[in-house]
Amino acid sequence: MDKALTPDSPDQVLDAVAQALDQGRPLEVLGSGSKRTLGRPMYGAQPLVLSHLEGITSYEPEELVMSAHAGTGLDVITATIREHGQHLAFEPPDLAALLGTPNTATIGGVFACNLSGSRRIKAGAARDHLLGASAVSGRAEAFKCGGRVVKNVTGYDMCKLLTGSYGTLAVMTEVTFRTLPAPAEAHTVLIRGLDDKAAIIAMTRALAGPWEVSGAAHLPRAVAAASRVAELADGGAATLLRVEGPKPSAADRAKGLGEGLGDLGTITGIKGDDALVVWREIGDAAFFAGGDGRQLWRLSLPPSAGAEVVDVLTITQECRAFYDWGGGLVWLELLDPASASPDAVRAAVAASGGHATLIRADAETRSKVAVFQPQPEPLARLTARIKENFDPKGILNPGHMYDGV
Repeated sequence: MDKALTPDSPDQVLDAVAQALDQGRPLEVLGSGSKRTLGRPMYGAQPLVLSHLEGITSYEPEELVMSAHAGTGLDVITATIREHGQHLAFEPPDLAALLGTPNTATIGGVFACNLSGSRRIKAGAARDHLLGASAVSGRAEAFKCGGRVVKNVTGYDMCKLLTGSYGTLAVMTEVTFRTLPAPAEAHTVLIRGLDDKAAIIAMTRALAGPWEVSGAAHLPRAVAAASRVAELADGGAATLLRVEGPKPSAADRAKGLGEGLGDLGTITGIKGDDALVVWREIGDAAFFAGGDGRQLWRLSLPPSAGAEVVDVLTITQECRAFYDWGGGLVWLELLDPASASPDAVRAAVAASGGHATLIRADAETRSKVAVFQPQPEPLARLTARIKENFDPKGILNPGHMYDGV
């Protein structure tokens, strides 16, 4: 493998891509490498590591907007905006521990992968918070898209295209994004002992009600036992519902939520640091960290189908799962590598109208299995044309998402 390239300026990124284009040499585009094993392996590609391209370039707390170089650590971003009582509302997860990689996420990697945490059901996805970006295409052309405020964004919103492209279209060098005031108070309502189907009914009722729920997750007993929060680890299955906002409002809505769901079981709550820890665990899927290469899947499903899909899979697969986004997101770990069947997962998910992403597996499995949901033929053709327009020689993360793209 060639020595990694570590540019520390946008001009150096442009030079690195230009040289690779001239030589017809593929590049493996990385932030810090925290999600390097998410996607198909790229054998023979030279790493282009952006972690030296770091630093906040502009922050206007009163305008709720920040710009930063793509290699800036997510921890640096969150610490800075926390000082001003702000946060990234979409709760970007850090999958480094889950994937067994040593480095923390970068802000460029957050948007390149479009991964969002539990608050997505209320605040939207990462792509909804990206205002603008500077990038270098596979043509070795530097370009900018978007702006610093939504009203300045006209024409085709190329930021939406880059977000979730996993570095296959362009190398982002700087991103501009929204920050929002952090909630003054948060309450987590806890219901104990529900089975998966009853928990999804509870979450659906909570989300459909007037309580403005910003997080709805269910941890079956085997998953709750892995929590670092003792109250969860020792008490069986846990259904968690979060309410946030100004102090009087949040408290009143949390009380109303508990009363509204009181017929489902014993209602308690999790407070303070314990609540912060468990929602971080849910967003990072931390219960499944240290999985020794066991297959881990991220299933996007109609909430009403989540428990049924897991039930179908437990017939042939030894697995454990938990639910986020009110049941619309299922994290599924296959516990027995010998019997783990990607085909079984795909079939069960397809029958429900959802899609599945292979988040963690050994390199051999990732090289043979479609890591991302296979696309219908018309969409696959469109994806290939977009890739060709941005990266005609296929030098940026070739094959990382799909064969030949």
